[in-house]
Amino acid sequence: MAENNSASPLARSLGQLSGQQKMGLIMAVAALIAVAVGMWLWGSTPDYRVLYSNLSDRDGGAIIDSLQQMNVPYKFAEGGGALLVPANQVHEMRLRLASQGLPKGGTVGFELMENQKFGTSEFLEQVNYKRALEGELARSVQTLASVQSARIHLAIPKPTVFVKDQQSPSASVVLALYPGRTLDAGQVNAVVHLISSSVPNMPAKNVTVVDQSGTLLSAPSESGNGVLLDASQLKYVHQVEQDFSKRIEDMVAPLVGAKNVRAQVTADIDFTQAEQTAETYKPNQPPNQAAVLSQQTLETSSPAGAQQATGIPGALTNQPPVPATAPLTTPPTAAPPAAAKNAPAAPAPTAATTLQETLSTRKESTTNFQVDRTISHTKLPVGAIRRLSVAVVLNNRTITDSAGKISTRPLSDGEKTQITTLVKDSVGFDEKRGDTLSLLNSPFDEQKEILAEVPLWKQPETLSMVREGLKYAAIAGVTLFLLLGVIRPAFRNLTRVLATVPAARAARNEGPAMNGEDMAQAPYAAASYESNLGTAKQLAQQDPKIVASVVKEWVAGNE
Repeated sequence: MAENNSASPLARSLGQLSGQQKMGLIMAVAALIAVAVGMWLWGSTPDYRVLYSNLSDRDGGAIIDSLQQMNVPYKFAEGGGALLVPANQVHEMRLRLASQGLPKGGTVGFELMENQKFGTSEFLEQVNYKRALEGELARSVQTLASVQSARIHLAIPKPTVFVKDQQSPSASVVLALYPGRTLDAGQVNAVVHLISSSVPNMPAKNVTVVDQSGTLLSAPSESGNGVLLDASQLKYVHQVEQDFSKRIEDMVAPLVGAKNVRAQVTADIDFTQAEQTAETYKPNQPPNQAAVLSQQTLETSSPAGAQQATGIPGALTNQPPVPATAPLTTPPTAAPPAAAKNAPAAPAPTAATTLQETLSTRKESTTNFQVDRTISHTKLPVGAIRRLSVAVVLNNRTITDSAGKISTRPLSDGEKTQITTLVKDSVGFDEKRGDTLSLLNSPFDEQKEILAEVPLWKQPETLSMVREGLKYAAIAGVTLFLLLGVIRPAFRNLTRVLATVPAARAARNEGPAMNGEDMAQAPYAAASYESNLGTAKQLAQQDPKIVASVVKEWVAGNE
């Protein structure tokens, strides 16, 4: 059967291959295409990152519906506990879902009050308000970096008009922290004050905070002397000690060098709160020996023998008394015998003599004096320093001689005394208070600290670049392996077969009818018979399978 002369050389060459060779070539090309497509799909597959984790069933279903509406691919990880989306869309999806109010976090806030039904009882309104307030507080606490979730229970008593029956509200907080995270005393105190400030009339002591392990976090720490210390007091002590240490280093550094002095101060601070009220009495001091508070004087006078008004009040008793009258004559009196001789003669008595009346006077005086009195109310200051303990270490002096040689020497006693005086004056040293000061002069260890630098291959940016590079390098390697290790040897063998078949046919002077192109190449094939024969022998030694296939073609052609 004659070959189709209109077929292309590649089609004629492929037609000269055996069925096994054609099948192998087809499988190689198919494998190459499959691997190329697989590598392209693997390279184009986006890197998935966590969008949200630990979602409730309701929030998870709502988020999946939103992702499907936005045609965003997603998948689950960690047994369905995490929802993954492409890495380049994580932040965009979080913003879009946040605009839709997702995720709600399993807690409801004041949006619960938006859909109140008509006819709701007062009790149900109070319950909804309490639930909304608890949800809003839980959301606020969950914004902390270390808090994974929070639950808050409020106990709000009913209002009453009786003062003795009034009760303060209280709160219980359960925090679920991220693995490896903790809350310090300051953060716990912040949570307590956040909740107490959000509920009216709730004192901070009525807030109890517990973590997921059952550890009570809101218990105040008690120092050795029985004084409750909070974070602000500890911070104040630390600040005082740092200020004193910096003051010492700033004072001594110009004398010995900034890197040649180290100072540490331990301060004993008194946080006791006390108030005193005193009232004292003392005698008046000159020049005002007596301070007159009030003075009252009463003076009365009346004629002698005057009768006071007596009797029963009425018209008759209110009449003025009858004036008294003297007798017209006075009986004679006997003069003393001795005086009668020498005394002049008395004048003769007149017909009437005037009686002199004397007045009776009564005075009363009352004076009240004020005694000195002092009332003092004293509030003792909080945070007073009870005692200071100061420790200062000085490095030896560095001396450079004329030859440039560097040496060190300790400080002299005079220099130590001067520095000790400066330190005492800078911190307000008081021996009566019990302050202590230790100054040591010793050479410093000059070993430089070697900072542990993160290797380049451990940096996150480098690791990401390496992963992307390995991905594309693997794609290129597989492609090159298929091209150079599978396709190229197959085509090379095909070329050898195509070159050997015409030579073998020319050697036996038979074969199918030659077309115009074969006839044009026939003289060249006849001239190179010897070379083709040598090539066939060499090919038979190197690859017997090809020779076997050629023989098989001859047998098939003779049949």
